[in-house]
Amino acid sequence: MKNLTLLTLLLTFSLGLSAQTVLVGGEAMFPKKDIVSNAVNSPDHTTLVAAVKAAGLVETLQGEGPFTVFAPVNDAFENLPEGTVPALLKPEAKAKLQAVLTYHVIAGNYDFKALAKAIKKGGGKATLKTVQGAELTFMMNGPHNIVVADASGDIANISTYDVYQKNGVIQVIDRVLLP
Repeated sequence: MKNLTLLTLLLTFSLGLSAQTVLVGGEAMFPKKDIVSNAVNSPDHTTLVAAVKAAGLVETLQGEGPFTVFAPVNDAFENLPEGTVPALLKPEAKAKLQAVLTYHVIAGNYDFKALAKAIKKGGGKATLKTVQGAELTFMMNGPHNIVVADASGDIANISTYDVYQKNGVIQVIDRVLLP
């Protein structure tokens, strides 16, 4: 354990990482960069980045914010029914793609602490409105695990918490949420 801690400190120092820098997909997500500038470096989020570009949402997610983005990993997109992703990436599906992607965004900074507080205040559940206009439901699933339910009741687990950005926070999830 000492060696792992020492290795982490050495990597942090040698890579210029701060205490708030988080690795996602093996790549550093720097808190002084915006959401898109960090996400493009994550090999776990190439499908999400392609979708954000196809939907014309790059400028929005590079904007001032703050935004909380629930960012599905590539595997989450691969688990959608066959043909869903290529169909959504077509120019004629841009409005539908925008709706799906903005369903993964909440205005404000919702890190683990803020989500847990909202869940406690809600008696075990918190319902938050997305930028798309519909709601997501958050629940605790253990002492340090929050799950997200979409409109259909499908559940996504947050696998990496509190990836702070200059314009918000990313929570990495294992499922695509659908309005």
